[in-house]
Amino acid sequence: MIQSVLGRPRRALHKNGAAETRFLKGQILCVERVRYALPQSQHQRCDNHERARLPSYPDMGQTRVVLQWSPLMNLLDIQSLTKSFPKPDGGRQTVVNVTEFALPEKAQVALSGESGCGKTTFLHLIAGILQADSGRIVIAGKEMTALPEPQRDRLRATTLGYIFQTFNLLQGYTCLENVLLGMSFGPGADRAFARALLERVGLGQRLHHYPRQLSTGQQQRVSVARALANRPRLVLADEPTGNLDQKNARESLTLIREACKENGAALLLVSHDHEVLGQFEIVREFHQLNQLIAEEGHA
Repeated sequence: MIQSVLGRPRRALHKNGAAETRFLKGQILCVERVRYALPQSQHQRCDNHERARLPSYPDMGQTRVVLQWSPLMNLLDIQSLTKSFPKPDGGRQTVVNVTEFALPEKAQVALSGESGCGKTTFLHLIAGILQADSGRIVIAGKEMTALPEPQRDRLRATTLGYIFQTFNLLQGYTCLENVLLGMSFGPGADRAFARALLERVGLGQRLHHYPRQLSTGQQQRVSVARALANRPRLVLADEPTGNLDQKNARESLTLIREACKENGAALLLVSHDHEVLGQFEIVREFHQLNQLIAEEGHA
């Protein structure tokens, strides 16, 4: 938003500036010169309404001051997203109808909902695994919903990490090979980084073990390393502790959150486990986002 403020009273400036700051929390106020340079001290950065204090400008003659609010773009933006599936007896059954959802950079958010309410379908739409019926999904400035399947695959490989409830490890490959194969879909294999990830998740001594030689909790750790292999900006986690006992579930969740934070990735996790949800500062009820849940839901 750009506003010319020459000739407007300062009280109105303060009022409008504060209102914009409250609405656009975490954004930047830019005071720019048009004809004459302003002193450096009069350039301010504001991240909340308490700090939104405009300088007192003297008579500047023909100088024009422009206020520009430059939004800090959300990592994930969803608008009017719908997905339906055909019914056996004809017609279609709507499973996802999300009017609006946004996730900032590096945020960690959990979505709560019972099995069958459409949470997994929602994640598959974000990841581009499923094609939406309508709506927009924008990830890191790129519109996933506007891309053909090969480009969706590419965006998913370079921008997203996915942690599955069932791990989806390739049984004929070692831990290290599973991570390296994940890298092959992105920028390319980085053996040193793959080893470092496995060491970070506590599997440095099991690089050459096969999934069948690992415990359930250890297999989940491999899946966490693989999800971070391409340095994603967003990690999607679908009931990641659903197949783990209570102790391993707590350890796995802590690992997922810490690893995402260390690698600068945002995390969107879905779960119906109240203990898991209790570890998050931000929890959204999926049924409140999903405006129309079908009578026969999909997981």
